[in-house]
Amino acid sequence: MSKINYSKSLAKEYENLYKSCKINKKNFKDIDHIIEKILSNKSRYIKVASSLDIPWYIVAAIHNMESSQNFSKHLHNGDPLSARTTHVPAGKPAKGKPPFTWEESAIDALKLRRLQRVKEWSLPRSLYELEGYNGWGYRLYHPHVLSPYLWPYSNHYTSGKYVADGRFSDTAKSKQCGAAVILRRLEERGEISFSETTTQELLFYYSNAHEDYAQELQEFLNTHDGISIRVDGWPGKKTSDAVQTLFGFYLKGDPRQKQA
Repeated sequence: MSKINYSKSLAKEYENLYKSCKINKKNFKDIDHIIEKILSNKSRYIKVASSLDIPWYIVAAIHNMESSQNFSKHLHNGDPLSARTTHVPAGKPAKGKPPFTWEESAIDALKLRRLQRVKEWSLPRSLYELEGYNGWGYRLYHPHVLSPYLWPYSNHYTSGKYVADGRFSDTAKSKQCGAAVILRRLEERGEISFSETTTQELLFYYSNAHEDYAQELQEFLNTHDGISIRVDGWPGKKTSDAVQTLFGFYLKGDPRQKQA
């Protein structure tokens, strides 16, 4: 299948989708159950991820999508570890003899997708690699449907799904929680943080005067539920409160940050 190249415009699309993503309230309980299960196995994900220098939560999200976090199945496609894979990609791992451990199969699957070669794991790059893991069929041939690998359980997905190789249905619905939603919930709970958010403390400063960057920051903060501040370009106490609510720290220079 053709590959979609990573680009600035695509990165911006992922950023906008993630920022505007709202998790469906009816799925809250199911999502948190998934997150708890992921966190209970975090050490296994870290072991695989650290050997390839990729984030542990990428491994976890793929594992949930491919086999609902079943450690007796291949990360490639959910086939049983008791034999080599039979579905696409078939015959994996090519080396070694079954039964395979989950870890050795997972490393093989991630290397097959060359994820160990990714140099930076920003938010948009993470979503790009996750969508690519499932394939680009939706984006290439059914662009009216945002990838069911990323967005189910959110406002960005209603229906549309491949029900078999090469067979697409507009009415079929994914019953899985999307990988982007998993990342979103992990970040909401403070378990992970992307580079775009961790740098905010260094880039934005508390001030009692008008600052050029502040209006854009305030507009961004207002896109999140539960935050409503005046867009006036003055990054003072209320703006800093909103930053703390969203990111877990106050603006650089806020007197309260020293006590936090």
